[in-house]
Amino acid sequence: MGVGHRKVVSVLDEMRIRDLGVIDDAVVELAPGFTAVTGETGAGKTMVVTSLGLLLGGRADPGLVRRGAERAVVEGRLALPEGSPVAARAQEAGAELDEGELLISRTVSAEGRSRAHVGGRSVPVGLLAELGEDLIAVHGQTDQQRLLRPSRQRGALDRYAGAAVAEPLGRYREVYRELREVAATLEELTTRARERAQEADLLRFGLEEIAAAEPVAGEDAELAAEAERLGHADALSMAATMAHSALAGDPAEPDSVDAGTLLAQARRALESVRGHDERLGALAERVSEVGYLLADVSADLAGYAEDLDADPVRLAAVEDRRAVLAHLVRKYGGPDNSLAEVIAWAEAGSVRLLELDGDDERIDELGARETELRAELAQLAGEVSAARHAAAGRFAEAVSAELAELAMPHARVTFALSRVDDPAGIEFEDRTVSYGSHGVDEVEVLLAPHPGAVPRPIAKGASGGELSRVMLAVEVVFAGADPVPTYLFDEVDAGVGGKAAVEIGRRLAKLAQSAQVVVVTHLPQVAAFADRHLVVEKTSDGTVTRSGVKVLNDEERVRELSRMLAGLEDSELGRAHAEELLAAARAPRGE
Repeated sequence: MGVGHRKVVSVLDEMRIRDLGVIDDAVVELAPGFTAVTGETGAGKTMVVTSLGLLLGGRADPGLVRRGAERAVVEGRLALPEGSPVAARAQEAGAELDEGELLISRTVSAEGRSRAHVGGRSVPVGLLAELGEDLIAVHGQTDQQRLLRPSRQRGALDRYAGAAVAEPLGRYREVYRELREVAATLEELTTRARERAQEADLLRFGLEEIAAAEPVAGEDAELAAEAERLGHADALSMAATMAHSALAGDPAEPDSVDAGTLLAQARRALESVRGHDERLGALAERVSEVGYLLADVSADLAGYAEDLDADPVRLAAVEDRRAVLAHLVRKYGGPDNSLAEVIAWAEAGSVRLLELDGDDERIDELGARETELRAELAQLAGEVSAARHAAAGRFAEAVSAELAELAMPHARVTFALSRVDDPAGIEFEDRTVSYGSHGVDEVEVLLAPHPGAVPRPIAKGASGGELSRVMLAVEVVFAGADPVPTYLFDEVDAGVGGKAAVEIGRRLAKLAQSAQVVVVTHLPQVAAFADRHLVVEKTSDGTVTRSGVKVLNDEERVRELSRMLAGLEDSELGRAHAEELLAAARAPRGE
C-alpha cells in the first residue's frame, strides 16, 4: 500500500529485540504512517511495547530477561530531521549522529543491572526518558486506568491548556511552597514555646557562669605549667644551684674543682701545641666553643635559681583558678573536654539565645507573612481556575467531536470543576476551600453517552468499549495540542468491535497523516487501515526469532486478517471478509 502522499518523516525506523520475554532475536521494521502489529495471544506483541518502554527509559525488570540468557538488549534506530531538539540534546551528551540517524540501546542483565547508550556513548538511563518525551507518546490500557483518576484528569486538562495554566500554576506553586515553609516554622515556634523558654533559661545560666569566670583561650595550659613549677619550686631551685656549682664552682668551697676550671685547663693544653697540627687546632676551637656555651648555661642557671620563688599564696590562687576552669570544662567542654570548647559553646549559645529571645517578634512577623501568602495564593488560584474553566470547554468540545468520528455521534464529554470546603483552607470566592500544590480545583471528566443521559464520571458511566474510545479521543486531541512525531497505542481498542472498531481504525489512519502511528491490536477492522502490517509469530520452541516479526505483503495480509476474523487463515469466508475490509480501508484514500 503506497504511502508516498505522506509528508511526515518516520522517527522510529527500526527496533531490534534480543532475549526479551518470549523473543529470542527479532527486528521490528517500522515506516512512516500507520503500522499495525498483530499476532496470536502470547506471541510477543506486548514485548514490542515493553521494548519501546525500555528505550524510553522505563523501569528495568530483570524478570523480562529470557530464561537462560545473560541479558536482554533493545536497540532502536531513529531518523531525526535537521534542527531536531532531540538531536541537539543527544549531541550535548556526547552522542554521534550518522547522516541524521541516531542509534539508542538499552541493556538489562538477569541480575537487574541496566545500561543505556545513545549514539555510541554510555549515558544515564534518565537521558533516554528525557529524549523520549519529545519523540514518542505511549498509550495503553494501563494509561486508561490511570486516566480514570481525578488527579490524572486534572493533569490532562492542564496539559491541554498549555501555558495558559502552566504559567500561573508555576507562580502558584512557588507561593504554595513558601506558605508551607512559613506555616511549618510558625507551627514549630508556637507549639514549642515551653521548650524554647526552658532552653533559653539554661542558656542564660550557662552564659552567666562562663562570663563570670572570663576564661581565656590557652589559659588552662599556662596555669597547669605554672602550678607544676610552683609545686616543685624547692626541688627546682636545688637542682639549678647544684648544676651551677658543678659548672662554675661554689664560692663557699674555693678548693672544689668545677667543669669550667677543667675546661679552661683543657683549652690551655691544646692552645700550647695547636700550631704543630691542624687537626688538633680544630679540636682546640671546639673546646673554646664549649667553654662559651658552658658560661652561658651557668649564667642562665644562676638567673633561673634567683628568679624562682616558692610562693604558696600564688600556688593556691593558681589551683583555685584551675578548679574553676575544670568545672566549666566538665559542664560545657563538649566531647573534647577542653577550654576551647567552653568558649565555643558560649559563642554559639549567645547566638542561639538571641534567636530564642527574638522568637516572639518572629512569630508576629511570620503570622503577618502567612496572611499575605494566603491572600496571594487565593489570587493565583483564581487565575489557574479561570484558565482551567476556559480550557475545559474547548477540551470537552474537541473530545466530543472526536467521539463523533468513533461511532459515538451523540456522546458528550464535559469537565466538572469543583472545590471542597475545608476550615483549614484558603479564602476563595466567599468560601474556605481545600488547596494543594495543584490549586483549589477538583477536576472530573463526565460522559453522557447519548441524549438525555445524565453525565456521569467516565469510571462509572462508560462501558469498556466506550472507555477505550474516550481515551483514544483524548489522545488524539492531545496530538493536536501537543504533538510528538510518533504515537504507540497498545490495544486501546479493547472491548470494541463492529462499526466502532472500523471507526477507530479510520481515526488512527487520519492521525497517521501527520505522525507516525504504531498500533498493537487484536482487531482486524483496525489493522486493515494500516499502511504497514507486522505480524509476530512464535516458532515451534515457543520463542520468536529474527524471522518471527515480519512485514506482510498483500497476500499474507489477507491471510492474517482472515485468521483474526475467523480463526482460520484459509477460510474462504474469512478471506472474502478480509479483502472487503482492506478495500473499505483503501477507498477513502483512493488506493
